[in-house]
Amino acid sequence: MATIVKTPSGSWKAVIRKTGWPATAKTFRTKRDAQDWARRTEDEMVRGVFVQRSASERMTLEAALKRYLADVTPTKKPSTQKSERHKANTLIEHLGKYSLAALTLELIAKFRDTRLNSLGHRGKPISANTVRLELALLGHLYTVAIQEWGLGLTYNPVQNIRKPSPGEGRDRRLSPDEEKRLFAVLRQHSNPMLAWIARIALETGMRSSETLTLTRSQVDVKRRVVRLSDTKNNEARLVPLTQAATEVFKQALNNPVRPLDCDLVFFGEPGRDGKRGPYAYTKLWNQAKKQAGLIDFRFHDLRHEAVSRLVEAGLSDQEVAAISGHKSMQMLRRYTHLRAEDLVEKLDRLREV
Repeated sequence: MATIVKTPSGSWKAVIRKTGWPATAKTFRTKRDAQDWARRTEDEMVRGVFVQRSASERMTLEAALKRYLADVTPTKKPSTQKSERHKANTLIEHLGKYSLAALTLELIAKFRDTRLNSLGHRGKPISANTVRLELALLGHLYTVAIQEWGLGLTYNPVQNIRKPSPGEGRDRRLSPDEEKRLFAVLRQHSNPMLAWIARIALETGMRSSETLTLTRSQVDVKRRVVRLSDTKNNEARLVPLTQAATEVFKQALNNPVRPLDCDLVFFGEPGRDGKRGPYAYTKLWNQAKKQAGLIDFRFHDLRHEAVSRLVEAGLSDQEVAAISGHKSMQMLRRYTHLRAEDLVEKLDRLREV
């Protein structure tokens, strides 16, 4: 039986003591609210479905995200850790003061719509994919809180929220003339590694993170393969090398300026600790593509171009995925937009038969 008492401050406190259950108490402004809560709670106890929600009512989203960043995020890749910290700051800015129990479907939907209609720090609209990933982080936080933290949450409110579509993805191809201009500029740079990593991306479709973290033992120029162990989707794979890619790796492995204590294929300048990290190319790449007259072209577009060329060469989806490392065929389809003129040529050949 619940006990309802008036506190010195004028509020009403409901206390429930029931055999087999921990003592539960909550304070309300009116006696009616206290009685209603006590009645519902006792009914849940009788039916065996009562969940202690006080922890989720006390913990704010800001506190929960800080715990998530401390406990869960460190188990992920460094690049993922950085992006999750950025997404967490955004969620805290908009929803951080709400408790986990108080975050409703309406509040989360309002956050989604506000973000989709906002501008980023560069003055450009925030992409649907960015918002989708922010909601994914919030959803996983609730999953962890429900399964591991014992906060008394009964459901994940993010599951029932409409997620923004990731969109069609980029379809920026590199024309033969652009390729010629780009590599003419890259080869003029004093450090040949800038041209080398660009050629590797275009010949193999490897991600920049995969290329820049390569060590000498991972490259087998005799068998013409690269062994990748630390990939975006955590699945190791063997990447076959074209003749052009093999020649680039031979030059890189025989780089005369390589320090004896450095095992990276593409290495940068020593840091404050005296150790060399991966080659930093971003600033030089941006200067080079501008000099070459390439508009709206990113380094990652070289990977897109490489995968598209594999498809145009007649490789199956499974063969392309084995080389590129795409985990899902849905993601792979974003990279396999064939040039319209190539399809026209194929149609013409069909008529000739």
